[in-house]
Amino acid sequence: MKPKATPRIAVVGAGPAGLMCARVLQRHGIDVTVYDADASADARDAGGTLDLHADSGQIALEDAGLMDAFTALARPEGQAKLRLDQHGAVLDSFVPGPDDDAAPEIDRGQLRAMLAAHVAPGTVRWGHKLLAAEPLGGGVHRLAFEGGGHTEADLVVGADGAWSRVRPLVSDAVPYYSGVCLLEVRFDDVDRRHPGIARLVGDGHVFANNGDGQAIIAQRNSSGHIRAYIGMRTAHDWHTAAGVALDDGAAVRDFLLAEFGGWDARLLPFLTDADHGYVNRPLYALPAPLAWEHTPGVTLVGDAAHLMSPFGGNGANLALLDAAELARAVAEEPTLDAAVARYEEVMFARSGPLAVGAGQGLERFFTTGSHAPDHAAEHQRYKEAAAAYRRDRGAPVTEAA
Repeated sequence: MKPKATPRIAVVGAGPAGLMCARVLQRHGIDVTVYDADASADARDAGGTLDLHADSGQIALEDAGLMDAFTALARPEGQAKLRLDQHGAVLDSFVPGPDDDAAPEIDRGQLRAMLAAHVAPGTVRWGHKLLAAEPLGGGVHRLAFEGGGHTEADLVVGADGAWSRVRPLVSDAVPYYSGVCLLEVRFDDVDRRHPGIARLVGDGHVFANNGDGQAIIAQRNSSGHIRAYIGMRTAHDWHTAAGVALDDGAAVRDFLLAEFGGWDARLLPFLTDADHGYVNRPLYALPAPLAWEHTPGVTLVGDAAHLMSPFGGNGANLALLDAAELARAVAEEPTLDAAVARYEEVMFARSGPLAVGAGQGLERFFTTGSHAPDHAAEHQRYKEAAAAYRRDRGAPVTEAA
């Protein structure tokens, strides 16, 4: 039997996970409020592109009733992969078949905007930066926001990413530096302005690696954009040690050209020709596998729960599935406590091995260069796992929103 009182549910973070949780809760007729520090869904650059897997991200989209909206934006051709060594020699390539929809790409910003457009008006309280979360007893928590605002909730869902302010309520785990730093660069109107880069990247991704701690990873985004990530196994403060100011583009270029000496000339424009400067992105991860003792009135989804290396592409997919499964549990279980316990048991068992594997993949890629999955087999596994998931849990929610 459902509790008579309407539970007060607060989701902290309006990224894809937080918005997905709100969307699925609302499809089940459950009220929810989402709080986010950003001024709007498009207030900042949301980042590059994501491949949404058939057995995780796409399952969540089905629960949200948003597969058609996703398909209208997704790029199945973006699943293509090309792998090179530092001399430009082709090591491996993958071109998806015409009916391959196992892991289509979508820009992060497009995904966030799509989800934000499909929650009830007023669901998201933009401009609400969480400062502290305080337990009041009985599973109730008080949230305090910058500027003096506050609220109380019967369930707080931490969807607030790597540096979650909700996480300390359940765990003292903090992210650690992985030993790998990425410099993000962007290229606009690539087919006209950067044709060499456009040809190398094609419709999908290119991975170039010297097997000794250096790599270039580039991905086609929508609207003629390409993002690239110049990877280095290095100290966290590499730029300080090198005397390089990150906002000094010429100094960064000179540093990179020296570090990547001997790389093929076709790959050097990724280091030198960016249109918007360099963004330093050290890679962090949470200890894995990570779990915590059940805490009434609070739980975590996505990076707040299991921040991991991007290798394997599981982070965003798990975040979406976490959010949808938590929402389903809240709708189906008699109490919030039972819902959270059900969700966490499944989430811990799923995310732990994948987080460990993501860390191992990162290590292999930046030490030996040997991280080249069989993408055709991988896609087949996604489809088979999706079919098994649906059989095990029954059909997803499909009624019109």
